[in-house]
Amino acid sequence: MVVLAVTALLPGWVAAQAPAPPQGVRLGAIYATENKPITSGLIWRILKDDGNGGPPQIVARSTLAAPQLSLEPGSYVVHATYGFASGWKRVTVPANGALNERVTLSAGGLKLGGVILDRPIPPASISFSVFVPLAGNSEGRLVAENVRSGDILRLPEGTYHVVSTHGDANAIRRVDVKVESGKLIEATLFHRAAKATLKLVTTPGGEAFAGTAFSVLTPGGDVIREAIGAFPEVILAEGDYVLIARQGGQVHTHEFKIEAGLDRDIEVVVGR
Repeated sequence: MVVLAVTALLPGWVAAQAPAPPQGVRLGAIYATENKPITSGLIWRILKDDGNGGPPQIVARSTLAAPQLSLEPGSYVVHATYGFASGWKRVTVPANGALNERVTLSAGGLKLGGVILDRPIPPASISFSVFVPLAGNSEGRLVAENVRSGDILRLPEGTYHVVSTHGDANAIRRVDVKVESGKLIEATLFHRAAKATLKLVTTPGGEAFAGTAFSVLTPGGDVIREAIGAFPEVILAEGDYVLIARQGGQVHTHEFKIEAGLDRDIEVVVGR
C-alpha cells in the first residue's frame, strides 16, 4: 500500500519560488571619442546592493579586458579603472538571457622621455612628475611622481603639466601636454645640462683629495648642490657656477661653466 501525503495551501499563502539561476554577463570598455575597444590595463569591480540599505558590496573583480561573469539577476554597479582614469555604469542582469555591457572612458596614454642634444637620457638618471594645472598654482595638483622614461601613464583626457628632473640638482625642464582620448601621446623633453665630476687636486689631473666637502653655487650665491667625497658627480643645467671646496680647514674656490652635453671634470687646484 502506498500512502500519499498532500499538503494544502491555506488561503492567502503563496508557494515559494526557486531563485532565478545566474546569468552570463560580458563586459568591455571603449574610448570615448575613438569608439575603439580598450584591450589592456583595465581593472573591473562589480558591486551589488545588499538590499538592507548598506553600502554596495564588491561581488566580482577582474583584470581581463573583456571579462565574462556569471551573476545572479538584479541591479549592479560596474566600475572600470584604467590607470588614473575610471568610469562606471548601472546595469540590470535579467532573470533570463545574457547581458553585454560596455563602459565608456575618456582616457588616453602619456609616454615621457628626455634627451640632451640628440642623445637619450638614461632612464635611471631622469624622472618625471605630472600635475593637473590649477588656477593660481604654478604647478597644480600632483597626479604622479617618480615616473620613468618609457612608462605609459593612463590618464583622463585633458591638459597636464609635466616636470622633468635630470639628476638631483637644477637640471629641470617643464612642458604642458594634452592627453587625448584613445591616443598615446609621446612627449620628449630637451634638457640643456651636463655631468660635472668635482675634484680638489694639487696639480691639474692629479689625485683627488678624499673627504672633500664641495658646494656648487650660482654666481649670485645660491647653493645648488652640496656633496662630500674624492670626486662626486653632479648633473647641472647649462650656465655659470662657483665651486667651493673645503679640506683640512682650508677653503678653495673655482669658477666654471657648464655646456649642454659636455661631461667633464671640474678641478679646484690647491694654491690657485
